[in-house]
Amino acid sequence: QVTLVESGGGSVQAGGSLRLSCVASGSLHRLDYMAWYRRAPGKEREMVAGLTISGRTDYVDSVKGRFTIARGSARNEVALQMNSLKSEDTAVYYCNIRGVRSAGTRPDDYWGQGTQVTVSS
Repeated sequence: QVTLVESGGGSVQAGGSLRLSCVASGSLHRLDYMAWYRRAPGKEREMVAGLTISGRTDYVDSVKGRFTIARGSARNEVALQMNSLKSEDTAVYYCNIRGVRSAGTRPDDYWGQGTQVTVSS
């Protein structure tokens, strides 16, 4: 029902910037939350940034002041602007959408395929 396509990953030097984009297709009965997660080598997956429909943002402490999550000009896009990148930001980044697919169902999580971000020191 919902498909997420990510883009924008790549290799950059420390201090550089990248903008990740997640474009959704399909529809949901109710959209609850939008987020970006990442999995670094040897580490567990963690939520990097989240965004509510009302506009509240959530960030893991390690990226506060450097990353910004926002909806794109199109409502079906969720972007993650990453500035002042550090080597420890190297990870596979995943777009996540939580919502109710149809009336009477419980929320489901939808995931993108992941995009690699590599930051060199």
